[in-house]
Amino acid sequence: MDHVPVVDISSPTSTSRRALDDACRDHGFFLLEGHGLDDLIDRTWDETARLFDADRGVRTSLARDADNALGWYDRELTKRRRDHKEVFDFIEPADSNRDRFNRWPANLRGFRDTMAAFYDGFSDLAERTLDLLRDTLELSAGGRAAMIADRTASAVRLNHYTVGDPVPADERDGLADLGSTALGFHTDPGTLTLLLQDDTGGLQADSRADGWIDVPPRPGTVVVNLADAMQVWTNDRYRAAVHRVVPMTTGRRFSIPYFSNPPRDALIEPIGELCETSARYRGFRWSEFMRSRTDDNLTDAGADDAQISDYSLT
Repeated sequence: MDHVPVVDISSPTSTSRRALDDACRDHGFFLLEGHGLDDLIDRTWDETARLFDADRGVRTSLARDADNALGWYDRELTKRRRDHKEVFDFIEPADSNRDRFNRWPANLRGFRDTMAAFYDGFSDLAERTLDLLRDTLELSAGGRAAMIADRTASAVRLNHYTVGDPVPADERDGLADLGSTALGFHTDPGTLTLLLQDDTGGLQADSRADGWIDVPPRPGTVVVNLADAMQVWTNDRYRAAVHRVVPMTTGRRFSIPYFSNPPRDALIEPIGELCETSARYRGFRWSEFMRSRTDDNLTDAGADDAQISDYSLT
């Protein structure tokens, strides 16, 4: 647990900020306590289990397609290999222009209301977490304004990691091979991710100092991992967290990430005051980068997805 520091977001200390800074430089993970969202989190877990325990037909009626990537799916790819999980994705429920793309189950009463409350609570927590990072980096007003997130560009995913293949045997013909891990190593493309994980374990982070380390479950905490935009903004001072999930062998695993993303039209580039010498990345539009990262989630595009290294100047 020493590898992944715990910060009380209601009252962070100078010691916990130093530990956070060290972790963000090394692997990009830390834990939050003192968030005040325990009841909401419990309700969200209950509804997540209801969805994945429902008849499979409930979920297949919510299946994503090439025109709308929201909803349920059980054959997503990471690094061109199939994940050992099924997922349910949704975006900002409070914005009718966005919510019209969401696929909500008609026969799970209360599900949408709980997910909307979760989106509200974790959007607020994401902004509080971003303030914690801005404070730790001692950014000026200009620097703080450049390091941003937008709830209307963010998303939530419910993950169900299965023991074995999530796709029924009679539907596997022609599918990509399962990966050697339940979720292949990758970084998240946005600002930061707030993650709930159950007590099963299996999440690992790539530490520069120690290689693959566990991010073990700790009751009452929310996992934070930094994403690609944060690495670019900090000009490599902080690291976008490279992470993976090992296969489930004895029981299933649930996790719930809130992907906090920049505004769609944001220009992502290093913040000047964090560039000790010169910028290490050329600027890029968030919307273009995100699109290039997600194009191959449905089918194998024949090449690895886009990375921030594609914009490197070094």
